Amino acid sequence: MSIPILYQDEFLVIVNKPSGLLVHKTNLDKYETRFALQMVRDQIGKIVYPVHRLDKPTSGVLVFALSSAVAKDICLAFAEHQVRKEYLALVRGSLAGSLCIDYPLKEEKAKIRDKHTQKQTPPQSAVTDIESVESIEIPVEIDKYPTSRYSLIKAFPKTGRQHQIRRHLRHIGHPIIGDVTHGSGKHNKYFEETFQKRQLFLASTQISFIHPMTQKTLSVQAPLEEHFQNVLEKLGFSRYGLISMGVIKN
Repeated sequence: MSIPILYQDEFLVIVNKPSGLLVHKTNLDKYETRFALQMVRDQIGKIVYPVHRLDKPTSGVLVFALSSAVAKDICLAFAEHQVRKEYLALVRGSLAGSLCIDYPLKEEKAKIRDKHTQKQTPPQSAVTDIESVESIEIPVEIDKYPTSRYSLIKAFPKTGRQHQIRRHLRHIGHPIIGDVTHGSGKHNKYFEETFQKRQLFLASTQISFIHPMTQKTLSVQAPLEEHFQNVLEKLGFSRYGLISMGVIKN
């Protein structure tokens, strides 16, 4: 298995990470044997340095630097909120227009990692802009209503808290389909049984930042995974194709 490369030069490589793949080895999933970092390294024959991360079930744009110096520059851009990230998500309910979710989040502690940690950290600032793409209604009773509504949305996180987009969308009552931690069990079960696959419908579709060496804006888009696209098509969404095509600008 190889990971699709969206962009590569002598300073960095940007790939389209599939869902279900960890970025790097972690004690949180100690039985996993495949990692994006090692796979990209072996694929291009160079040492790569991660500058950000995507959750295991999240697919899409993932950036690696090809030197520690470039990694430091890009990490600084992330820390100073100079990187524009765009995600696409399928959520429960009808969501129209645009809004800014400004809701502080506490650090989510993993039992394995933090079983000896007692310290409680205060909530940290977390901001996500949301833009509705399209909403649909299907004649299927899942909760207490005879029909079910879903929306396709774009999310633009301004901060980088753990599971920020997933937690923010749950906070406003529109959890992401397939989110087993922050979502709706009934709707997740319907999608898994109907489309024969468990999937988090969240994808990193675009990233933009100033290239640390050329000082030009680099913007890279990733196409959606096939299953994600197929589900949107079968549900009757008409606009997903406009944002599923890979485009690179430099």
